[in-house]
Amino acid sequence: MGHTLVEKIIGNKVGHEVKPGDIVTVPVDWCMIDDIMVPFAVQKFEEMGFSKVAKPDSVVLIYDHFLPATQVDDSRHFRVGDEFAEKYGIKNVHRTDGICHQLMTEAGYVKPGDIAFGTDSHTVTYGCVGAFSTGIGYTEMAGILGTGELWIKVPETIKVEIDGTLPGNVTSKDIILRIIGDLTASGATYQSLEFTGSTVEAMSVASRMTMSNMAVEAGAKCGIFAPDEKTCDYCKIPYDDSIKALKADDDAIYSKVLRYRAEDFVPVCACPSLVDNIKPVSELKGVKVNQVFLGSCTNGRLEDLRTAAAILKGKHVAPFVKMIVTPASRKIYREALHDGTIEILNDAGCIITTPGCGLCCGRGGGILSDDEVVVATNNRNFLGRMGTSKVKIYLASPVTAAKSAIAGEIVN
Repeated sequence: MGHTLVEKIIGNKVGHEVKPGDIVTVPVDWCMIDDIMVPFAVQKFEEMGFSKVAKPDSVVLIYDHFLPATQVDDSRHFRVGDEFAEKYGIKNVHRTDGICHQLMTEAGYVKPGDIAFGTDSHTVTYGCVGAFSTGIGYTEMAGILGTGELWIKVPETIKVEIDGTLPGNVTSKDIILRIIGDLTASGATYQSLEFTGSTVEAMSVASRMTMSNMAVEAGAKCGIFAPDEKTCDYCKIPYDDSIKALKADDDAIYSKVLRYRAEDFVPVCACPSLVDNIKPVSELKGVKVNQVFLGSCTNGRLEDLRTAAAILKGKHVAPFVKMIVTPASRKIYREALHDGTIEILNDAGCIITTPGCGLCCGRGGGILSDDEVVVATNNRNFLGRMGTSKVKIYLASPVTAAKSAIAGEIVN
């Protein structure tokens, strides 16, 4: 019997074949702690009685949600993190470099075949480079800090096969939203989503990141792509036989197989206030927009900013519409400055903010009030996430977001 990609990665780490449902203890290649969870993970670590961090060089602390600080207690999180890092010899600390999920691959940490855990549900993002990665709580993270390992149950896998050429106005964001709508928000609970097909092979690593990032919105344990030459170029590693072996067997067993024709996809939005409430943009034409948000670990990458800039060039956001642009990392911000993307967005009337999570988590400025509408490129539209519980959040691609900013309403 063949194995899925996730089964191969886990099997490689434990040194024997595994199958869905097996409970195994895995060595952890990377663990990421974000600023929200730092004090809680440190408290649990101390309560458990550990006197040292098992593998300090595999630990990454990233301050991204609370920068710049907007509440009085935020600075405590930074202070606790810095003290912990100094005490236990943790060198990988990012204080203003960008969003954790962007940095974990961009900064060269997670590589194909790795196993990574993070104190944030969107840790699933690293599946874009062929790693098994998933979010955990701060108690589990404290255990990893002290032991360097964690037990997991090997997940079943849903295969998502997409073939063909996408229409010009459709992005990977539209694809993953459609898939979430088809599966529902709980349809992939504790399963892996394995993305395959010619459409996937043609995607950039950045586009794949968008899909991996939102796999958790269908309940998935991870969302993963087999690594290829693009992956290795991005990770700055050779495309050798060990990487080529990181793919599912032809006779792998899947719990379900979803097949799509790329040509059938259309621009869509996740409508208030559920991520699986998916509707074609064409059905939402005319919905008035108060604000647009381009950013987050879902769509804050250079290709997203360039996509929006190409649409906004020579135009201006509509009167009374605020468009907030938040690059996912300092590196992306710098590249967008150098190639003129930021200038175009600025000339179009966009508000450019420091890299970080920003409005996605209701921080960093831009929260809205009752009955206001925001078109956003992030991953969640839950009640109260961007202001009051009566704010209406439509999740969309950078294409739809930019066009809606110009029109002042959702447009196809």
